[in-house]
Amino acid sequence: MKTILFTTFVCSFLGCMNPDHQKELFDPLSEEMLKPKLNQTVDFDTLQLTKTAEMLDTNIYWRIVDYSLLNKSSQEEQEQYLINEIEKLSWKEIVGFRLRTYQLLYDSYNSEMWCAGYLMNGGCSDDGFEYFRNWVISRGKETYQKAKSNPDNLISEVREGAEFYEFESFWYVALEAFHRKTGKNLYDYIDHKTFKTHEGNYPVFEFTWQEQSPESMKKICPRLYAKLRN
Repeated sequence: MKTILFTTFVCSFLGCMNPDHQKELFDPLSEEMLKPKLNQTVDFDTLQLTKTAEMLDTNIYWRIVDYSLLNKSSQEEQEQYLINEIEKLSWKEIVGFRLRTYQLLYDSYNSEMWCAGYLMNGGCSDDGFEYFRNWVISRGKETYQKAKSNPDNLISEVREGAEFYEFESFWYVALEAFHRKTGKNLYDYIDHKTFKTHEGNYPVFEFTWQEQSPESMKKICPRLYAKLRN
């Protein structure tokens, strides 16, 4: 008798419900339930975070950088594009983007590149050289590789009216993307014991040019010297 009364109650209850509500009640995978709710915040599982020394795949890295140059009229626009695209990567890949940048900066740390930075910016401090090489990287794979082969090739990047050739903010795009994704500081998840090609381990070199010797700079970067010093 109780079973009959309960069944009658359920049938009556469902009969008063909107068919769509009936579907949601008995179909946990209904379309409405799968839709993300507005303003819903999904907490990142920080327990999965560990230290890593793995660089991002070079093809993925350069694809992001090269695409950031398309239809971007300013460094500010390029910076925002980079942050948004890097944030789409996994947390480990975001750290890997930073590590790949470290590697590229390390590989371009030499006297000849510094000479190009000095000529293009009218001077080049230690920090200025970091910002200059970040700018070189931000100009894409082809520009970076040509500059690494011969810094004087940066003559193709000289623009009339340009005040400087630096991009300090490029250095921080991965940090911002990581913080947005995890709420954490990217530096805390770099395995510094394993990853060695960073600014703290730059190679020591002898300068092959001197500020007081224009001819020494002209010998290394003749086209840049002719364009920017004459």
